[in-house]
Amino acid sequence: MSRTPPMNAKPTSMIPSQRALFDIPDDIAYLNCAYMSPLMKSAAKAGEQAIAEKMRPWGTSSEDFFTNSEKTRALFAEIIGAETDGISFVPSASYGITVAATNIPVGEGQEILVLAEQFPSNVYAWERAAQEQGAEVATVRAPAITPEGPDWTPAILDAITDRTDIVALPHCHWTDGALIDLVTISKKARKVGAALVLDVSQSLGALPLDLDRIKPDFMVAPTYKWLLGPYAMGFLYVAPKWRDGRPIEENWLNRKGSENFAGLVDYEDAYQPGARRFDMGERANFQLMTMTKQALEQIAEWGLDNIAATLQTKTDAIAVRAQKLGLTVSASHLRAPHFLGVRFPGGGPEGLLDELAKRQVFVSLRGTSLRVTPHLYNTDEDVDRLFAALEAVL
Repeated sequence: MSRTPPMNAKPTSMIPSQRALFDIPDDIAYLNCAYMSPLMKSAAKAGEQAIAEKMRPWGTSSEDFFTNSEKTRALFAEIIGAETDGISFVPSASYGITVAATNIPVGEGQEILVLAEQFPSNVYAWERAAQEQGAEVATVRAPAITPEGPDWTPAILDAITDRTDIVALPHCHWTDGALIDLVTISKKARKVGAALVLDVSQSLGALPLDLDRIKPDFMVAPTYKWLLGPYAMGFLYVAPKWRDGRPIEENWLNRKGSENFAGLVDYEDAYQPGARRFDMGERANFQLMTMTKQALEQIAEWGLDNIAATLQTKTDAIAVRAQKLGLTVSASHLRAPHFLGVRFPGGGPEGLLDELAKRQVFVSLRGTSLRVTPHLYNTDEDVDRLFAALEAVL
């Protein structure tokens, strides 16, 4: 899948270092956003203010249970190019995937397609759905690692058949950032009548996607990685055809008229409009919601295209230096711009992560890949520290 922008795309701008917005000491090289992003100072401050308000709850009105969450819902919708009614709040990727698995029927003997070594949150719910409905979970085998790297898209396209009812995928593989052409795969899925369910935990916030062309049925993303938000908060996009579906929990906030606290004793069968029926209980969580909103406002200000372009320059530079050390990386067109999987011919050294951490360099090892995932807070000095550590260890 080429990363060349469409002809009508707006020109991107490189974003200068944003390290001052984060509390990262100069001697720390944190190249591990795929594991967990650091909170920005502004998000932490917003959370602290919300905690202070919780200490004096008499200042919290009934309106506060709705206003901030609706602003945050609308902000996320704007970032991904969706309508506000298509967004619900979830605490995790697994919660959102379970909503999808609860609502999308699977025919007996039909298949739910997942990837080899896909993150478990987008697998376990499908295993249960298949067991309960007499279907099967079919796994796309990992493609061969050529000199250019693994190319998942052809393997996925070949695996989609008339037996496929659901295609459950990420935008890039979580172990090494291998890119998946969701536009092309979506066309094939729709051709055979299969639903498309996406876990974009490792991409949304750093890798733009075209919602109108991909047309996912459900798409989930937690905020604690590339959306730079807190843990236990996330978003679920729900396509229009599923918005009258069944939530996996029943709570008072997602029912029609719940703004009227005095009327809560008059039980209501109808839900709030759109995907709000799928909102998690206690979605108003004032601390997490406030931090999430602050993070999204900064991402919106930067712009997803600008974030992706800036991070691509970082990962491309890291890739060149890795290859000079005799390590291997995927070709640019086969990996996500924000994500780099570095492979060691013959396998990585024993205790590699511990040795790097001793030198204040923080990355991840997933499968056979050293996962190097920078963000806008990283500097050239961070990259120099990474390679000085690698040279010392290797």
